[in-house]
Amino acid sequence: MGAIVWDLITWWWGIPTSSSHALIGGLIGAGGAVAAVDAIVWSGTLKTIVFIVVSPMVGLVAGFLLVVLVTRVASHYARGTVNKWFRKLQLLSSAFFSLTHGTNDAQKGMGIIMMVIFVSSASAPSEEFSVYTWVMLACGLSIALGTFFGGWRIVKTMASRITKLEPYQGFCAETGGAGVLLVTAIFGIPVSTTHTISGSIMGVGATKRFSAVRWGLGRRIVVAWIVTIPAAATISGLLFLGVLWLG
Repeated sequence: MGAIVWDLITWWWGIPTSSSHALIGGLIGAGGAVAAVDAIVWSGTLKTIVFIVVSPMVGLVAGFLLVVLVTRVASHYARGTVNKWFRKLQLLSSAFFSLTHGTNDAQKGMGIIMMVIFVSSASAPSEEFSVYTWVMLACGLSIALGTFFGGWRIVKTMASRITKLEPYQGFCAETGGAGVLLVTAIFGIPVSTTHTISGSIMGVGATKRFSAVRWGLGRRIVVAWIVTIPAAATISGLLFLGVLWLG
């Protein structure tokens, strides 16, 4: 609930923040309300905090380099022709990005559900365990439905308010962001899909000219990123204490 409340607040403001980090903040808040700092596994928490900075920077560089490469390769063709090609290729880059989104974000929801199942079960879990099929289906379906029906305020921010993207630039942003997500998924590093694609879009926009990116909006987004974990943790902790008081 701490993550959900914070996500709804930032959705209403149209600010793209990380649901992953909101979920981590919710865990920290609820655990901290029970056992204070002893509940926090600092190695995992610090790794996540480090990649709040690293993932958007790597996404920015990946997006920038891809646009430079595409521009060099397609320099002999008319701009309209290039955009016609990449309008179709964006179907592939969108699918690639959606796939890597699932390899990252859906896994976190599965982790929370499996944690609750094991905590509430009589037997302790083994070190090697499989996620139940119904949990996979539920998380995958939820992310698909949320992507399909909601978040249009966020779509507007990402698509036009950070910088104006042409089809070839959108292809580069999606491909660059997806590549970063794929690598971090392989190494089991929990990063934010939102942070990564935001950085990639800024990198793509910066290839036109530095002023093509609305850096003022970018600063607001970065502030929201920094605030997400403590905000979700505070909401989660207060909700937990409220439930105890009601009980």
